[in-house]
Amino acid sequence: MAQQKIFRIRRDYNRWVANESLEDYALRYTPRGFRKWSEWRLGNAAFGAASFLALEAIGGAIALNYGFANAVWAILTVAVITFLTGLPISYYAARYGIDMDLLTRGAGFGYMGSTISSLIYASFTIIFFALEAAILAVALQMWIAWPLWIWYVICPLFIVPLVARGITLISRLQLWTQPLWLLLLITPYVAIFWKKPEAYTEFTQFVGAISKSSNFDPVMFGVAATVAFSLVAQIGEQVDFLRFLPEKTAVNRRRWWTAVIVAGAGWIVPGGLKMLGGAFLAYLVFQTGVPAAHAMEPTRMYLLGFSHLFSDPAWVLAITLLFVVVSQVKINLTNAYAGSLAWSNFFARLTHSHPGRVVWLVFNCLLALLLMNLGVFAALENVLGLYSNVAVAWVGTLVADLVINKPLGLSPKGIEFKRAHLYDINPVGLGTMLLAAGVGITAFSGVMGPEVAAFSPFITLGMTFVISPLLAFAKTALNPRIWRIARRMVRLFVRCVAR
Repeated sequence: MAQQKIFRIRRDYNRWVANESLEDYALRYTPRGFRKWSEWRLGNAAFGAASFLALEAIGGAIALNYGFANAVWAILTVAVITFLTGLPISYYAARYGIDMDLLTRGAGFGYMGSTISSLIYASFTIIFFALEAAILAVALQMWIAWPLWIWYVICPLFIVPLVARGITLISRLQLWTQPLWLLLLITPYVAIFWKKPEAYTEFTQFVGAISKSSNFDPVMFGVAATVAFSLVAQIGEQVDFLRFLPEKTAVNRRRWWTAVIVAGAGWIVPGGLKMLGGAFLAYLVFQTGVPAAHAMEPTRMYLLGFSHLFSDPAWVLAITLLFVVVSQVKINLTNAYAGSLAWSNFFARLTHSHPGRVVWLVFNCLLALLLMNLGVFAALENVLGLYSNVAVAWVGTLVADLVINKPLGLSPKGIEFKRAHLYDINPVGLGTMLLAAGVGITAFSGVMGPEVAAFSPFITLGMTFVISPLLAFAKTALNPRIWRIARRMVRLFVRCVAR
């Protein structure tokens, strides 16, 4: 028999892939021994994900197009729905120490069925990674006037070594940058209120370019909400941190629940405020004569905001660049990390191999670079409007299983994510998501009329809460065990006897 030779580079690579400080349990649940960080540190790391400036861009875009009233009501409505859908997801992920892929797998989708949801989630991380990196590239070009494509290459790739060390380094970076980020975030709004308080009142009369009015209009409200609904999938990135929370005990009960609520579903509270802030700053930039296409750029927003604090343009540019760099590094740490987990799960399922989370981290960054060069920021509303229906269908289906099917006994209690105990395809979750997304995208396309198109994500979300329990009930009526658990856990009790 020929002797097998393992080259040194392969041995080093295998050791690298087996290093959980790099892998962070990308393909399985987080064991108790690795859930060692405090509730405060993990909550702070997850809360840092709210730093992304795409929130301001989204708020600015819908305010400039649909006016004050429609933008404000759309942001508030989506914020409430995002919080309510995020609560059960945050709870189950933190309780069982699992990421979105394992949670989806055990909440009605099946082993292979969750592959599609991994692709949806990975797409979310790529889209927002590209948006955030594009915002950072535009800001850095104001500092050094290199061609934009050079900054497009630099901005995604310099994140790779920071994210390679996983939650260990990310939690430290989020902790160190949080006070500075909060100070820089609040300062422009305080300065504007101090120098020009009437601007806040004048903003309430702002007329949108499409709505032609500052008053509330149901159709314009629906269109504005459609863009914001894409943020519902952000809960997946919060969960990627919450899975490391220590187990809930009588001692840490309050701290545990605070971390789950604030850093989980509660991310939308600062997120919603930042969208409202972006709407306000975009209005001020637009009033200076800047075209709407550029007024929605966060860098321009904060340049104007900090100009109320400093009179020297050099200081204004410097402090704006500092804020943008800190914000975008914080969020793209999260985007890149979450994307590497999503792609790891997706390709491990399809190829039955795992080259390592860091490989998919680089892959995620390269795809984001491609989107940046295709002009994803210029097509912000169209991209997010279409994606929102898919994201809402996935999250809505997941929540329907957790809050309806499980309490009614239509779905197994707890989250069973182990491969040997699941069917490959569970038509309850997968069928619900595909049906709801199909109807939502069809409505969004406009074939059912502009009124229906405006409310397509609301229709999608409502359908998930109707279809999921109906399919679960139908399958349970046919056979109580079919499509639920492939086999039950067998518990062995072993007694050691000393001789």
